[in-house]
Amino acid sequence: MIRVAVVGVNNIGNIHCRYYAQHPDTELVAVCDLMEDRAKAASTAFGVKAYTDLRSLLDNEEIDMVCVATGGEEKGSHHYEPVMLAIEAGKDVLVEKPISNRIEEARAMVKAAAAKGVRFGCNLNHRFTPAAEKGKAWMKQNLLGTPLFINMRLSIDNKADFTEWFHMRALHPHSIDVMRYFFGDIKRVQAFMNKAPGRTTWSNASINLEFASGAIGHLTGSYDMSMLHPIEWCEVAGTEGRFVIENVYESITLYPRQSSETIVVHNSIMRGMQGFNDTFRNRIERFIEQIKQKAAPEQIEGSGLEALAAQEVIEAAILSQQSGGHAIEVPSSL
Repeated sequence: MIRVAVVGVNNIGNIHCRYYAQHPDTELVAVCDLMEDRAKAASTAFGVKAYTDLRSLLDNEEIDMVCVATGGEEKGSHHYEPVMLAIEAGKDVLVEKPISNRIEEARAMVKAAAAKGVRFGCNLNHRFTPAAEKGKAWMKQNLLGTPLFINMRLSIDNKADFTEWFHMRALHPHSIDVMRYFFGDIKRVQAFMNKAPGRTTWSNASINLEFASGAIGHLTGSYDMSMLHPIEWCEVAGTEGRFVIENVYESITLYPRQSSETIVVHNSIMRGMQGFNDTFRNRIERFIEQIKQKAAPEQIEGSGLEALAAQEVIEAAILSQQSGGHAIEVPSSL
């Protein structure tokens, strides 16, 4: 059994707790939150020990893995300290996205995990769907040929307006990661953004991307759209065809260039994903599976390094917007 502690037990943290408590290969041992009432509530709900100090938890409990589901400014400013404590203790770590809203902290976490030789993953859950897996398989089968372009749209209704860059840093680790999952490293970005009426955050973004391979891409993001309609759409194209993923996991369609026949794979209402929260389950199960398989840290899917790479793209897009739309080179992750 993989013994797990969850740090940060607000809404997302409780989702994590539930999956670890239910998974046949994990044992939820303890929870930790700076807010004692939250820690006690999760302790009661899941029948585990409660802590308000992670150091004390690590000193007193036998733990194999730490899940860091804290939040903070732009959903990421409270990740650094617990992640670094867990890494220093030699524990495998799964952190919520964004890996951090401060790029220097993100770099330090990834560097520390590599130096310690621990497995470090991030909850980049949008890539952990059967639709994304099928698209990746089609690419490996060369059904798309040479990659040419990718178009991504991720738009939700989030009225939160905490900081100027809240939309970019809190939401788009997902969209950038999906684009990198299919096309690899991103070389340059150019961003144009606007603020919906009454907004503080740059709530709408149009971002051009150039990949290291020479392929190109575009991301449209928004915090001002309805949740009653599909939130995500991804089109991946190459010399021999293209595929389109509808709404994260609902369906994927392959359009071969030389044929009028398409291949459509729908999410089954009987045995398929039952809702968006299943993306959490898929991501968590894959991390657990890789721990059980004793995968090397560099083999972890949706790794901290990949989360850092996505964050580097976001920071470059922010610099582009600040510069008036100039193309900005994306630094290498480490």
